[in-house]
Amino acid sequence: MKIISYNVNGIRAALRKGLYDWVADQDFDIICLQESKAQPEQVDLSDFQTLGYTDYWYSAEKKGYSGVITLSRQEPQAVSRGVDKQPFDEEGRVIRTDFKDFTLLNCYFPSGTTGDVRQEIKMNFLEHIYGVAQQILKDQGNVIIVGDYNIAHTENDIHAPKRNKKTSGFLPEEREWLSKWFDLGFVDAFRHCHPEKTEYSWWSYRAAARQRNKGWRLDYQSVSKALAPKIKKAHQLTEVVHSDHCPVYLEIDL
Repeated sequence: MKIISYNVNGIRAALRKGLYDWVADQDFDIICLQESKAQPEQVDLSDFQTLGYTDYWYSAEKKGYSGVITLSRQEPQAVSRGVDKQPFDEEGRVIRTDFKDFTLLNCYFPSGTTGDVRQEIKMNFLEHIYGVAQQILKDQGNVIIVGDYNIAHTENDIHAPKRNKKTSGFLPEEREWLSKWFDLGFVDAFRHCHPEKTEYSWWSYRAAARQRNKGWRLDYQSVSKALAPKIKKAHQLTEVVHSDHCPVYLEIDL
C-alpha cells in the first residue's frame, strides 16, 4: 500500500503546476490532499478517475479555504467527514475512510500563525482530535492518520529551532502535545524509518527558503503501533514542487 499525503496549497494551483502529470507517472494507491481550497464543482478530477481513483471531498464552507480530498483506487467500506465539532467541521479539516484492513484519516490541522484567536482554535482542535483518535484506536487497532499537522515535533524537524521556539508551530505546548499523541499509540512513520535524519516538508516562499533548505517538517504519517512493523518506507519527496509543501510518502505492507 503506497500512500501519499500532500498539502497542495490549492488544488487548482497545483494542477496548473503539473500535479496530474506527476501522479500519472507514479503508482500510488491512496492520495490524501490537504488545503484543497475548492468545492467539488469547481475542479474536474475526471483525469484522476481514468487512473482508477475515486475522489472523496470535504470542503470548507468558506470558498477558497482549507479542505481535504482523499483519492483512492480501493473502494472504502465507509466514508465519514468531520469530527462533530465546530468550527473545525465548517472548515473541512478531517475525512475518514475505512477499509477492510485499516482506517485512514486525512487531516488538515489548523495553523495558529495569524494570531491568538487562531492559536486558541488550534489548541482546541489538538485537544479534540486527540480524543477522536483515542476512540478510533479503541474501536479499530489498525489506524493511519496522515496530513499537515502544522507542528514541528523536535529540533531535528526545523531548521532554526532556537529562533523559532516562540513561533506557532514550534511552541513548547504544541510539541508536548505531539509527544503525547505518539504516546497514545502511534509511531511517527518517518522517525520509525529514520530516527536521526533531517528532512523537511514545508518551506516559506520568502528568502529562497526552499532553495536553501531552510524548512520545517509539518506533515506526518501517524501509524498505530499494531501496524508499525509493517512500515516499509517513509520519507519526504522533497524534489516534487507543486506547493510550498512537498508530498510525504508511506509504503506499508497491509
